[in-house]
Amino acid sequence: PVADTPLLSLTDAPPHEREELFIQKLRQCCVLFDFISDPLSDLKFKEVKRAGLNEMVEYITHNRDVVTEAIYPEAVIMFSVNLFRTLPPSSNPTGAEFDPEEDEPTLEAAWPHLQLVYEFFLRFLESPDFQPNVAKKYIDQKFVLSLLDLFDSEDPRERDFLKTILHRIYGKFLGLRAYVRRQINNIFYRFIYETEHHNGIAELLEILGSIINGFALPLKEEHKMFLIRVLLPLHKVKSLSVYHPQLAYCVVQFLEKDSSLTEPVIVGLLKFWPKTHSPKEVMFLNELEEILDVIEPSEFVKVMEPLFRQLAKCVSSPHFQVAERALYYWNNEYIMSLISDNAAKILPIMFPALYKNSKSHWNKTIHGLIYNALKLFMEMNQKLFDDCTQQYKAEKQKGRFRMKEREEMWQKIEELARLNPQMLKDIKKEKVLLRRKSELPQDVYTIKALEAHKRAEEFLTSSQEAL
Repeated sequence: PVADTPLLSLTDAPPHEREELFIQKLRQCCVLFDFISDPLSDLKFKEVKRAGLNEMVEYITHNRDVVTEAIYPEAVIMFSVNLFRTLPPSSNPTGAEFDPEEDEPTLEAAWPHLQLVYEFFLRFLESPDFQPNVAKKYIDQKFVLSLLDLFDSEDPRERDFLKTILHRIYGKFLGLRAYVRRQINNIFYRFIYETEHHNGIAELLEILGSIINGFALPLKEEHKMFLIRVLLPLHKVKSLSVYHPQLAYCVVQFLEKDSSLTEPVIVGLLKFWPKTHSPKEVMFLNELEEILDVIEPSEFVKVMEPLFRQLAKCVSSPHFQVAERALYYWNNEYIMSLISDNAAKILPIMFPALYKNSKSHWNKTIHGLIYNALKLFMEMNQKLFDDCTQQYKAEKQKGRFRMKEREEMWQKIEELARLNPQMLKDIKKEKVLLRRKSELPQDVYTIKALEAHKRAEEFLTSSQEAL
C-alpha cells in the first residue's frame, strides 16, 4: 500500500476483509520517516502513519479474534522495522560522557510514531487471543537480543516501554527465560568491568526484581551466583545512585527467599564500602538497614562484629549526614532488639566511637543523636555500660601514660646525644663549613682566558674615562 493513502477504517470494512486490511495497515506502517534532519518533511505521510497506528491500537484493544495466525509475522516485522535501529551516539560526543545524574537525556525525535508502535506491540502481547506457541517462531533469541540492545536508549519513555514488553515476553515464553537472564547478565558484566556506562541498568534491575520474586525454593546455584557475582559488584560502580533503589530491592528479595545468603551479602557490602564518597556511603547505610529489617537473629550473630565496626567508623565520620544516617539505626525497633540480645559484643565495639564523638563532633545534631544512643545502651544494660565507661577511661589513661613515656624516652635520647663525646668535640671545634677546593688539574688555557676577561663594569669605566 502507498504510504500516503489512508486505508479504509477497520470498523467500516466487512468482517471477512478485516484480517487482510489489518495486514495492509501493518505493512503501510513499515515505511520510515525522517524526524531529525528535516522534521517538516512528509507531514501528510507521517500523519497517515500516525492515524493508522492509532487505529490499530484501538482496534486490537477493544476487539476479539484480531490476532490470527497470519498477523503474527506481520506484527513482529512492523515492530522490528520501526524499532530495531542503531542508537545515536551520546548527545555530546566531543565533550564529557553523558551523565544520567547531571545531564538532560536526548529524547527520541520520532517518538510520535515509536510510542504508538510500542503501544501496539504491548497490546498485541497482552491480547486474550495471543498464543505464545504460535508467536515463538517469530519472537526468538535474536528478537530478544535486539530488544535488549535498545535498553541503552537515552530516552526514559522508550526504556519504560521496553521494560514492560521484556517482562511480558519473559512471562509468556518459558523457553526464552534462561536466555533472557543470561543476556541481562552479560550487559551487567560489560557495565561493571568494561564500560561503566549504560542507560538501562535501573530498568533491567526492575525486571529482575519481579523475576527474583518468582524464583522457586530452594534457590538454584545459578541464582545464588548471580547475587554474588553480579548484584554485589554493581555496588562499586560510580553511577550507583542512578539505580541503587532497584538494586537494593533485588538484594533484599534474595535474602527474603534464602536467609543463609545474608552473611556473604553483608561481607560483600563491607568489602565494597565507600572510603571517600559520602553520598554513596549514605546509600550503603540505607540498604544495610533494609537488610537488617529482614535478617534472621541466627544470621545476625555471624556478621554483627564486622558490621558494627563499620558502623562505629560511620558514627565517627566528619560528614554529618553519614554519622546521622548511622545513628538513625537506634530508632529502628527491630535493630534495637537485635542489639539488645547481643549487647555484650556490640557495646564494647560501639562505645569508644559514641563516647568520643559525644564531646568532639562538630555538629550539634549528632551530639543529640549520640546522647540518645548512649541513653538506650545505658537502659539496656547499666552494668555493661558502666564497665565499658571504666574500660574506655582506663584505655584513655593508658594512652596518656604511653604518650608521656614516649616523650620522656625522646628527652633521654636527646640528653644522651648531647653528652656524646663526639658531639662535644664537634662543638668545641666550631669549624666554619667551607666548600672543598677542587683537586682536578687546572687547564692553562682556561686560566689565561679568565685572566684576560674584562668584566662589564670595567668596559663601562674605560669608555667613560675616554670621554
